[in-house]
Amino acid sequence: MGKKKSVGEADITRLKSKIAERVPATEKALGDTALRSLRKRLKRAQRKRRALAVRLAHARGKKTESKPAAAAS
Repeated sequence: MGKKKSVGEADITRLKSKIAERVPATEKALGDTALRSLRKRLKRAQRKRRALAVRLAHARGKKTESKPAAAAS
């Protein structure tokens, strides 16, 4: 069937550039529903990316190097 797309840097930068293009073009930013949906998509993508980073950090765990006993004293 279809593959699930991963959220990458390209998606986030593309959304940011679209928002930056639209903001000066609109007079009242609060009434623009297309701009609002773009912002929501950007926030959703950023949230997914942060959640992925946290999951990977937790999966990595704490990797501490064990020091020899002679070097410690």
